[in-house]
Amino acid sequence: MFEYFYHEILRRTVISFGSLFNNISIKHTNSSDSVVNNFKVPLAYGPTQKFLARLNQSPDLSRATQMTLPRMSFEFTGLTYDPSRKSTTTQTFISKQTNDTKEFKKVYLPVPYNMQFELSIMTKLNDDALQIVEQILPYFQPAYTMTVEMVDSINEKRDVPVVLENITMQDDYEGDYTTRRVLIYTLRFTVKTFLFGPVASATKDIIKKATIGYIAGDSHVNPVREVQYSTTPRALKNYTGTVITHLTSDISDTDTRITVNDGGTITEKTYIDLEGEGLYVVSKAGNIIDVERGRDNTTTTPHLAGAQIKSITSADDALIEEGDDFGFSGSYN
Repeated sequence: MFEYFYHEILRRTVISFGSLFNNISIKHTNSSDSVVNNFKVPLAYGPTQKFLARLNQSPDLSRATQMTLPRMSFEFTGLTYDPSRKSTTTQTFISKQTNDTKEFKKVYLPVPYNMQFELSIMTKLNDDALQIVEQILPYFQPAYTMTVEMVDSINEKRDVPVVLENITMQDDYEGDYTTRRVLIYTLRFTVKTFLFGPVASATKDIIKKATIGYIAGDSHVNPVREVQYSTTPRALKNYTGTVITHLTSDISDTDTRITVNDGGTITEKTYIDLEGEGLYVVSKAGNIIDVERGRDNTTTTPHLAGAQIKSITSADDALIEEGDDFGFSGSYN
């Protein structure tokens, strides 16, 4: 049932969350409102208790404050399933690889999970804590959206909301005057991320050719009648984006003769794509092309001069979208 895969989604989300707070700084001013100290607040991953224990091991009040405080730490504290964002579990989507036009990847829709984080702000001075908190809170109303690259193999990126749930403040000041005072602001967040399953190749799921045989009569050795239904997939639109020429003049939705800039790029008895309308090339004389309009159930519409004409070739046949039944859902008479 299970197979090995690892997209590093949880790890990347933890890193992305921490990066939101790695550029916060505070300033100290004198009585003349001149800045005498300006430094970035250090940020580390770990529980608050670890940093408090480290402070208690060095309670010397004469030590330079900025060497130990202020400081911030964050920690991943929990993971819960989010049923409110649940999607169909068996639904898949296809991703095309940018480096290989013939390679497709298939993956099931992701599963929604909420990650809980705690961000602790530890300072000695209340003004330091207020400066830090005020640089954070305006961005959460109560959510801030960050973009996380979920799965490299399909170039999947998702906007992940970061929701500020609550804020608590603690003044840790016990004992005599030689005891270090620590102000602690704790901000609790919920990150609404997604977890993806294994990525599989979708190319093998595309049918290249299908044949169905029917026989009638009372014996399969000497059938009275035999019918064979065979189909080979043909692209109904351009997938590669290849533009071969342009319209020279406007055409209405009923014109069957068109003029193009370069008729040498078009071959008779082939299909072309004109802004989403399928055309069949009946014949051509130089840059004048006789066509059948609205092929493959496309809608005939007017087109303006300069409209792009794209080819539909075997390269497009190889990129037919998964799920095309090539007519097998119909009936045979």
